[in-house]
Amino acid sequence: ASNKGTLMELGISPIVTSGLVMQLLAGSKIIDVDQGTKEDKTLFQGAQKLLGILITIGESVAYVLSGMYGDVKDLGAGNAILIIVQLFTSGIIVICLDELLQKGYGIGSAISLFIATNVCESIVWKSFSPTTINTGRGTEFEGALVALFQLMITKTDKVRALQEAFYRQNLPNVTNLLATVLVFVLVVYFQGFQVELPITPAKSKGMAGQFYPIKLFYTSNMPIILQTALVSNLYFISQILYKRYPENIIIHILGRWEEPEMSVSGQMRPVGGIAYYISPLNSFAEIVSDPVHALLYIIFILASCALFSKTWIQVSGTSASDVSKQLRDQQMVMKGFRASSMQRELNRYIPTAAAFGG
Repeated sequence: ASNKGTLMELGISPIVTSGLVMQLLAGSKIIDVDQGTKEDKTLFQGAQKLLGILITIGESVAYVLSGMYGDVKDLGAGNAILIIVQLFTSGIIVICLDELLQKGYGIGSAISLFIATNVCESIVWKSFSPTTINTGRGTEFEGALVALFQLMITKTDKVRALQEAFYRQNLPNVTNLLATVLVFVLVVYFQGFQVELPITPAKSKGMAGQFYPIKLFYTSNMPIILQTALVSNLYFISQILYKRYPENIIIHILGRWEEPEMSVSGQMRPVGGIAYYISPLNSFAEIVSDPVHALLYIIFILASCALFSKTWIQVSGTSASDVSKQLRDQQMVMKGFRASSMQRELNRYIPTAAAFGG
């Protein structure tokens, strides 16, 4: 959830990175935190916010000093400081908005809301953008649907116009839009998949039972958020190093970058190195032309999300052992199982749901 060249340049990266670091520290017992205690929980959240502020300062300074906005000598000390202050202020605003939603003044997770807002804005803009771009074949609209109607009206060969609207390169096309809609429908459909394990009060076995649901997307969108944060930080470091040392061979292994010819946002894209092979492909034509990139990208996404998902259940207190302990503390047992064997039964479902859902 970031936009190149705007106040949202840093996006939610500081929040996600600070949350990930603190969860890993707590999950690995490097810091001792009892989330059931109000004081410990407050201190933990305060430390997470402080780390987020420090990361915001660090990334703001790194962006400017690395030359992302031009050479510091050309910018001047005053302009450089002003950019840093602007990035830091916008980062603080995002942290405050996150805190506002965490306090209950909103619906759902703040991070998920920021991501959803950014995705919706991107879909609407790439579908209906009225911006015109000279592609070398004439002026075209950036928006996929607007371009579809323009091509159908202006082209005499309607079949050729449809092909161009559906498969044009370097600009949003109708195929991209339909693929987005398909993914949305599939996610909504699979969201309802779950296993319901019957549980009942341990001391009142005659009472009506309840169900403990284990969803297919057991860890929700957290694996994607963590994977995106990892890639975002890798891109950040790679771009900074490439700006400073564009001829260094080791930096080239990490990633080589260039700005697309018809880019209207100034967003750089990876064209080589590790950053290139873990970047998404934009069309079916790119998949056909570079199948190795497509294969490595799919393997990276599936492996990293599954790994993050299985790791997250361990550090967030939602593993089979944690759920079993919570049920025992609530004096609940699974029907047909002793309290001592609940963890073994939960282990049949939770790790699989976490890995597959991730």
